[in-house]
Amino acid sequence: MPADLRIALAQMNAVVGDIDGNVAKVEEFSAKARDAGAQLVVFPELTLTGYPPEDLLLKRGFLRRAQSALEGLAIDGITAVVGWPEEAGGRVHNAAAVVADGRVQAVYRKRLLPNYGVFDERRWFEPGAEPAVVDVVGTPVGITVCEDIWAPEPTAATAAAGAQVVVNVSASPYHHGKGMERERMIVELARGNGVTMAFCNLVGGQDELVFDGHSLIVGPDGAVVARGPQFDEDLVLGGQVAQPLPAEEEVYRALVTGVRDYVEKNGFEKVVIASSGGIDSALTVLVAVDALGAERVVTVTMPSRYSSEGTKTDARTLSENLGLELLELPIEDAIAAYDELLAEAFAGRDPDLTEENLQARVRGNIVMALSNKFGWLVLTTGNKSEMSVGYATLYGDMAGGFAVLKDVFKQWVYRLVRWRNARAGRELVPASVLERPPSAELRYEQRDDQSLPPYDVLDAILEGYVENDLGADELIEGGLPEADVKRVIRLVDLAEYKRRQAPPGVKISPKAFGRDRRLPITNRWRG
Repeated sequence: MPADLRIALAQMNAVVGDIDGNVAKVEEFSAKARDAGAQLVVFPELTLTGYPPEDLLLKRGFLRRAQSALEGLAIDGITAVVGWPEEAGGRVHNAAAVVADGRVQAVYRKRLLPNYGVFDERRWFEPGAEPAVVDVVGTPVGITVCEDIWAPEPTAATAAAGAQVVVNVSASPYHHGKGMERERMIVELARGNGVTMAFCNLVGGQDELVFDGHSLIVGPDGAVVARGPQFDEDLVLGGQVAQPLPAEEEVYRALVTGVRDYVEKNGFEKVVIASSGGIDSALTVLVAVDALGAERVVTVTMPSRYSSEGTKTDARTLSENLGLELLELPIEDAIAAYDELLAEAFAGRDPDLTEENLQARVRGNIVMALSNKFGWLVLTTGNKSEMSVGYATLYGDMAGGFAVLKDVFKQWVYRLVRWRNARAGRELVPASVLERPPSAELRYEQRDDQSLPPYDVLDAILEGYVENDLGADELIEGGLPEADVKRVIRLVDLAEYKRRQAPPGVKISPKAFGRDRRLPITNRWRG
């Protein structure tokens, strides 16, 4: 990094649509950076509007307010690079402004507009065409925006235009392992172009997306000069090098961040979770408590005739260990009322999956009633393995406002619970929960492995089919059992209509259900 330029990265948690609140943070971080001796402070992509603002960008009033906010920024004694949506000549650009001495000194327009995975930027923006290099206290500084560093040409063009420092304002969504992948790429860009790279990433949760921070300053020799923390808002200065998190802690922190910001930014005071005594609800409860505090989490247990004494005891023990309010609302009378109501209509037919699903739907009604009465957000507990194959009940255990484990495979659920217990140094989640065979407990002695392949096999198939788009032949050639592969693929395809009706949830994988993976419900392709 040039010795005469001191850079600060404002790793900021912006709120989509809260332009006034975002402006206040920009001004506060700018003052802190100036007071810390920085001459240049860099903010994330679309700083003033939050990211992604999606179809708010189609509203002229929104764009005008963002423009007036940029022009009114009170930034003194320091140069700032701030992201905002620029409307110019009837076109909208994902832009970054260089602000100094009370005015906009230069503007850069994002050249590469991602249109894959969770991104739809070509829906809203026009691409820019030219590099932008500005002088900051004698140092030529080039500006890029997010996707521009995921291909070599924009950085190379900016360096060729004379930049010694290339700044990248970014909103790079998290998935497991992405932070270090991104860091390795930035190191190569710095070394390959002989420039200092200053990458400032957004942090925090926005609907299903989580942004992990992990902002960086990398010298032209590829040395990491500064590294911001993961999942924490921070002003990152040269010499401040946070250590990357271990795998389980990284994923767990992502879930905590997603839950915390979804609850906080949408104005909920408390959450309610159906605690069954099983592993999925246990992890959901742990995440919620770490995100919000025990005083804001309510658990409810709704035993039926099929609920074992073990799961009922474990649900109580978990709530006691965490100091939670626990409501015990047995559903047997409600189920009997449904049986009586439907007796004539169902006459002559044996009990089947219908009666099992009725229990889940009664529970769904109860948690939604609690939500309506008290204004609590219902956190659902289903994991990605179950959601993939439709092992979930519409308007039952899928009923709720936010799906914490929507993108977490079953084996990861166990890993995360074991990690959290180990970190606590005690059994927050009783050992019996980890040791008991998974069961929905909707009929006598029910086990998940009666309906599904073992979870190690199931998750391997799902990772290949859902996340990597491998077909049946490729999965079988890779050594997975043919019968299981064909059965699982059929279940995944049939369950698409269920997933379309599921609540949003935290994305932690490269391909999550929802924005990442968009398949037709009406679809005869198999394999």
